[in-house]
Parts: sequence; structure tokens; C-alpha cells
Amino acid sequence: MELKTKVTAEEGKQELIVTREFDLPLDLLFRAYTEPELVAEWMGTKVLKLENKKYGSWRFETTDPQGNKHGFSGTIHDFVPNQKIVRTFEMENSGFGVQLEFLEFEQLTDNTSKLRMHIIYKTLEERAQYLQIGMARGMGLAHNRLEKAAFKFLKY
Repeated sequence: MELKTKVTAEEGKQELIVTREFDLPLDLLFRAYTEPELVAEWMGTKVLKLENKKYGSWRFETTDPQGNKHGFSGTIHDFVPNQKIVRTFEMENSGFGVQLEFLEFEQLTDNTSKLRMHIIYKTLEERAQYLQIGMARGMGLAHNRLEKAAFKFLKY
């Protein structure tokens, strides 16, 4: 399956810019990031907490093929429906630091939308580590699952 997610990593910067156009209406793309059932489906994770509001928090948990549980959590710093989410993201017990994410949602047409993520890491080395573990490819595959899962919601 084609990876439509574009990841830009400029030399010498502690950030990534991730963009993706989706064949989904804006409200449905936004719901894919804010409705627990939809998040769980496309991310393949258990949603333990998801407070979609300014100063809210979130926590997800996934289990790897060996049965080990891995937690992901953060705080939502800004939340404007169908426009933006500003949040932190941390892979618990991973050795990676907290990253800051600015998610911007844009309507392109009635049936298409765009996500732009600006992700900031504490150091250049952390950003490099994320890229080395395949984060860019993994995000592209996850976005493909998001589009497929959200499209099913559209049909209901």
C-alpha cells in the first residue's frame, strides 16, 4: 500500500513536519484523533484515558506479540475542535523523552482533509533515534489504517 504520509526532517533541527492528505471529511479526520473507539481501532491500542479538552490528559496501552504492555501518555495543552490539538507524547519506560506535538487539521474539499503535525524533540539525537526505529514508516502505515477505519465510520 502506498505511503501518502510525508515526513520532513531538516538537517540540524530538533523537529519533524508530518503531512498527510486524507480522503475523509475534516470532521471525521478530527474524530479519528478524539473518539476512543476510533482511536483504538486504527492505532491498535487500548484507550485508557482521553480527555479532549485544554489541560486534559490521555493514556493508551498496547501489547506486543510477546505479551509485554507498553504505555503512551501525555497532556493536551490546547484543543480546538476540527482545527488543532497541541499535546505532549511520551512512550513510557522507553528511554525516550517527551515530545511536543502540534496537530493542525484543514479541510481541503467537502470530502478531503489534511493533517499537519509539527513534532519537537528535546535533542537532535532523540529525533534521530525516532527516525532510526522506523517512526516515519510506522506513522504512514498507521495513517493508512486511520483512513480505512474512519471510512467505515462514514458508511454507518
